Amino acid sequence: MKQAEPVLSPAESLQLIAGVMADTRHSLRPWKFVFLLWGWLILIASLLFFVLKEFTDFPAYFLPFPLLVATGILVSIRHFRKHRYNSEGYADHYVKQLWTILGIAFGVVVIVSVIRQVPPFTYTMVIGGIGTLLTGRLIRFWPLVLGGVLFLALALGAVFTPDAYKPLLQAAAVLGGYLLPGYLLGDQKQQHAE
Repeated sequence: MKQAEPVLSPAESLQLIAGVMADTRHSLRPWKFVFLLWGWLILIASLLFFVLKEFTDFPAYFLPFPLLVATGILVSIRHFRKHRYNSEGYADHYVKQLWTILGIAFGVVVIVSVIRQVPPFTYTMVIGGIGTLLTGRLIRFWPLVLGGVLFLALALGAVFTPDAYKPLLQAAAVLGGYLLPGYLLGDQKQQHAE
């Protein structure tokens, strides 16, 4: 015999939809760590790059970026392997795919910039802005949306900024675009838990 599909009342349907939307909002839980990790790594790399280039004679002033980026990649992979979440919703899958592709784009931009001997900061801020803005819109978390807008605004400002100060713009972008929303995301999670 064929079982009848359950029929939901309008109130039950709205409750189900609200639950799915709440799950989507919480779907960034594993990403909080990643936003904070990359925010701190890129902030430190940007500031060290600026200090080493502008105030020392150290010829490998660029080293903080490859060292900290390699660290970030390894720690991110380890984090996602160690913390396998029971369910991965559509939003989780989309955000993971988005940042994987943008990570490849970051690498391409840096390689092209090194070959052309131009600083990559303007372009990396555009890529970071796109990812942050889309992630924020997807999970409806406005601090990330505003962080993405900040990235894009500072990328535009970088066009009119001397090359020496572009690492400082990038540091400001990750501070307002990754770190502040990452910490606020933790507050958001605690508010929902109460």
